[in-house]
Amino acid sequence: MKKLILLTAILGVSFAQESLEDLRRQLEEQKRVIQELERRIKDLEKAQKEEVKPEEKSKPLPADRSLQLKLKYSESLRTYQPFSQKAFLPDISLIIDTSYVNRNVRDETFRKLEIPGLYHKHADESGHGELNKERGFNFNYAELYLYAPVDPYFDLYATIPFSEEGSEVEEAYAVTRGLPFGLQFKVGKFRSSFGRLNAMHPHMWDFANPPLVYKAFFGDDGLKEKGVQINWLAPTPFYLLFGVEALQGENEQSFGTKGFTVGDISVKDTRKPNLYVGFVKTSFDIGNLSVLTGLSYADGRTRIDHLDTEEPHAFAGKTRIYGFDLTAKYFIDSYRYISLQGEYLYRDQKGTRYAYDQSNNPITSYLTKKQGGFYTQLVWRFAPRWRAGIQYNLINKNEVSGKSLTDNLYAYYGMLEFNPTEFSRIRLQIGQNRAFYYNDQRKTVNEVILQFNFAIGAHGAHPF
Repeated sequence: MKKLILLTAILGVSFAQESLEDLRRQLEEQKRVIQELERRIKDLEKAQKEEVKPEEKSKPLPADRSLQLKLKYSESLRTYQPFSQKAFLPDISLIIDTSYVNRNVRDETFRKLEIPGLYHKHADESGHGELNKERGFNFNYAELYLYAPVDPYFDLYATIPFSEEGSEVEEAYAVTRGLPFGLQFKVGKFRSSFGRLNAMHPHMWDFANPPLVYKAFFGDDGLKEKGVQINWLAPTPFYLLFGVEALQGENEQSFGTKGFTVGDISVKDTRKPNLYVGFVKTSFDIGNLSVLTGLSYADGRTRIDHLDTEEPHAFAGKTRIYGFDLTAKYFIDSYRYISLQGEYLYRDQKGTRYAYDQSNNPITSYLTKKQGGFYTQLVWRFAPRWRAGIQYNLINKNEVSGKSLTDNLYAYYGMLEFNPTEFSRIRLQIGQNRAFYYNDQRKTVNEVILQFNFAIGAHGAHPF
């Protein structure tokens, strides 16, 4: 009996041990199944996150809004993407320019300075107008800049400067995106591509004032007009650009379109467009030296009405302006460079001058003007945030009806500039101007300008 009991106990223990092992094996199997299911769930979740629509697989939505425009409008792509407001918002930036000016000439006198036969001030302009025009603090302008592609065929640009005198649409034009054969078409209101400096906005200048010859021939705000421009980039191994412009020709300093009346003499408006500009520009590299040079020509009718001034006079005739520009920039290393820039402009005017005699009767006389001048400047970027430069201006020819009035009128400036970042600039400029006259006496203008320039928002890169 004892043996039977002992055998039964041994078998029970064995069975219990065997059942426990089976349970453990089953539990391990279940764990492996659960882990496999968890892995498959994770794989399915990951696959769902990465899954894209069939049309998106063949035509992914690009980040570039210009490509999105192509997807939206091009039938050849055979797909239309949902509208994204963010992709169509224009680039917007705001630039402000302010300065402190100290000069040895009172503001009342400064406003009356002129160059006999060549330059005298007109009424105050909106937009940029004359910069740094008063002693003390000046708010020169706030410039709003906008850019966006219109569609796959056009880009749109607009520049709207504001000053204390008002505002204007300085530039608002459309440019083609991809015409064949190297052609480009521009239409609207824009700065003419005549010369080198004219197409640049004031915040891109290397000095606080416009060059003397630009001020004399085109006024304080340059040659900006309504019209069209056609460019052709030649298929050469180096940069070679040809361009022509048909412009309204309203620039008051050298052209003008509105007629006038002097006594019983009436002068009609010019035909419009009134001004035609042509230019050729080329650029090439020689080692670390980059050279950009060009020739420009402007031809238009002239209507100048100064009958409401202290010495009433007017002019009707024809004006031609010739220009040559050269820029050479030598790169010392990745951030240091030395830049030499200069332009020579020559103006040829012919026509009739209208005035009044002592009895207030209208008189006329044939008038010719042959005038020219240049500026040249050297700018050295000697550290990542620092630049220094000098500029020399000279009017070397001022001949009116065969008589030389005032030759060799000069001005020179030196500047030191600190750029904390690419969005801010602090510039100190010191100079002397010996070009202007006051009451028929040559007037020396010494001035110190401390200029501050700030920019916010998206703004395109400046040209070379």
